[in-house]
Amino acid sequence: MVIEVKVPSPGESITSVVIAGWLVKDGELVSRDQEILEIDSDKATLTISAPEAGKIKIMAAEGDTVDVGSTIANIDTAFAASAPVAEQKTEKSETSDSPPTPSAVEEKKPAEETEHQPESMEIGAIHLSPLARKLMQENNASEAELLEFFKKYRFVKEDVEFYLKNKDKLPVKSEIPENQTFSLKKEITVRDTSRQKMSPLRQKLSERLVAVKNETAMLTTFNEVNMTAIMELRRKYKDEFQKKHGISLGFMSFFAKACAIALEAFPQVNAMIEGDEIVFHHYADIGIAVSTPKGLMVPVLRNVETMSLADIELKIKDLATRAREKKISLEELSGGTFTVTNGGVFGSLLSTPIINPPQSAILGMHNIVERPIAVNGKVEIHPMMYVALSYDHRIIDGRESVSFLVMVKNLLENPTLMLTGGNALEKMLLKL
Repeated sequence: MVIEVKVPSPGESITSVVIAGWLVKDGELVSRDQEILEIDSDKATLTISAPEAGKIKIMAAEGDTVDVGSTIANIDTAFAASAPVAEQKTEKSETSDSPPTPSAVEEKKPAEETEHQPESMEIGAIHLSPLARKLMQENNASEAELLEFFKKYRFVKEDVEFYLKNKDKLPVKSEIPENQTFSLKKEITVRDTSRQKMSPLRQKLSERLVAVKNETAMLTTFNEVNMTAIMELRRKYKDEFQKKHGISLGFMSFFAKACAIALEAFPQVNAMIEGDEIVFHHYADIGIAVSTPKGLMVPVLRNVETMSLADIELKIKDLATRAREKKISLEELSGGTFTVTNGGVFGSLLSTPIINPPQSAILGMHNIVERPIAVNGKVEIHPMMYVALSYDHRIIDGRESVSFLVMVKNLLENPTLMLTGGNALEKMLLKL
């Protein structure tokens, strides 16, 4: 029986995808649920698994643009009995009453496999994409060698190709003096140029950014935040917070929570234009901009107004990790009502963030720098951050935008006000 492998729909508005790369060869035997290829859409990179075990016939080449629902491979299940069954062997060996001796295991391993086993190394020290790992195995290159060559956290196919092309130009490790910094740029002089086709994600991002500039009346207002209170809070309770919630207390949770409270007070900032109507959202679905190897992605935190700081931190870590590992769903990347982006992690002191349509506003965080400021008539040095709010002037007036940013500033400089929705305890006591 022949099973067709069709391109699944990555999202409602997506009609075509690009074959990023096959993880198996034409005519290879595959097992059920084995990852066989990666596809690029204008929103994310996804992996497709084999629906059944058998022999695969590839019908679309790497780099091809194919329509959603089209057939890109066939799997002949008549060869299923010969397909890889590594998982079954593992399960059988685990349930066996008498585990095989080391020598017996050694005899069962193919000679080629034992000869080219990668050197032992710390788990998690290197991160390979499926295409990169496949290319490594085909060329009998070890992870330890690659780690000596590159100083990155995640490797993709292009990295491995560059390594295989240039590894013979590198000096032997013993020839490099101890404590001397080795510069790959100095050792390998390359004056070549190369061209790389823009990914669908990058193309879509480009279109959206240009559209925002052309279709909105975008303005940016700035302010500065004294981060002393938050940094003191983190210093005082970071260990206890980590122990109780199992995650570090960062800055983004404070900003997301402060924005959720301010969005409730200024609903125009949380609204969007739809035709000739203004749609107001009575909830805060805040997108958090994340830089990934494929480009900028904005996973969305739902109902931030109901979340605690620990909930926000855990959710941000989960979404950001899966976005970088290309395991995030399209539903988690859509539907936000407001966005927060942090250029400060790259050292940005000041910027004008671009609105993420169809949203009407975005908050930009920046680097924290100690600066002298006036406090009660005296000059003191405090950790300061510039914040920027870009907004669509068609729907948000200057009064709302400035007042929103001032409220965010006050909440961040007095974090306990987040417990009262921004209201001062004295005023609540006096019912003012």
